Amino acid sequence: MNHDIILDVKNLNTGFLSNGKVVPIVKDVSLQLERGKCLAIVGESGCGKSVTVHSIVKLLPKNAKVSSDGVIYRSGVQNGGKEYRLDQLEAYGMEMRKIRGRDIGMVFQDPMSSLNPVYRVGDQVAEGLMEHTKMNKKEAMVRVVDMFKKLGIPDSERRVREYPHQFSGGMKQRVVIAIAMIENPEIIIADEPTTALDVTIQAQIMELMKGLQIHDNKSIIMITHNMGLVAEMADDVAVMYMGRVVESGAAERIFNAPSHPYTKALLRSVPVLGMEDGKELETIPGTTPNPADAGIGCEFADRCSECMAQCRTGKIPNFLVEDGHRVRCLKYADCKEVE
Repeated sequence: MNHDIILDVKNLNTGFLSNGKVVPIVKDVSLQLERGKCLAIVGESGCGKSVTVHSIVKLLPKNAKVSSDGVIYRSGVQNGGKEYRLDQLEAYGMEMRKIRGRDIGMVFQDPMSSLNPVYRVGDQVAEGLMEHTKMNKKEAMVRVVDMFKKLGIPDSERRVREYPHQFSGGMKQRVVIAIAMIENPEIIIADEPTTALDVTIQAQIMELMKGLQIHDNKSIIMITHNMGLVAEMADDVAVMYMGRVVESGAAERIFNAPSHPYTKALLRSVPVLGMEDGKELETIPGTTPNPADAGIGCEFADRCSECMAQCRTGKIPNFLVEDGHRVRCLKYADCKEVE
């Protein structure tokens, strides 16, 4: 067992019951998050990124059907060094509710929908802390003020008493990060944490997240379609398409030697400093198919410029291109096949 792996997800499958049948959304996803590292899950909208992490922490609607060969969280020494099988815990049972917050913090995509407009922000940040510890409100608010200061929210003693509408978009996102961080979790899951923010505030939030990783040794899963942010933040990358991980490995390897045609297409669509004037960015032809329409073979075949006849006819395995770098593409059939 590798004790540097804090979160180990094995063959995760998630579908949703609709009109009497289960529509698969996440298919055989395996991920590993190293302690103190940042794993970026990337892909276009609708590729299953958010459903994957919501499946891990069991925040799904009742019509969701989830199975796996194991979702294992290994806490550090400060949390007792205990191993938890998250897949075997009840979604809203006492133990899973403690793990969400105490051990795994969530930064949701839209701070406007994450914050309740009728409650003071300080009370919203303190809520989980009081629920999972023996702190009273006064003690919890001292912790909240300290957290606001750490996250760069000025005049923290006053601002904890204000309401969400009194905060800018960037400051709201800092409050959402405070909610995720207040119980000092080991893992932070950030679901498109900068989508609604301008580029200047994006940079500030990413610098803040990177600081939490480096200085506080937090392990981070970042969901995004922004490859520029991935280049700045990630140690490892998992590229998802149509609910499958089609390529995974060290970020440096993924950027310098991408293997899957989809990964290459994503990188070609990223603006680069020094581009020729008037040169248009490349786009990926077509659109992501409806998951209910998925057939056999490679899901990317209809949009792939490198598609071969055999790509449409059967199972596509994962191949090991080099140590730690996996790709789900028949172009690498001469490499070792792996689970």
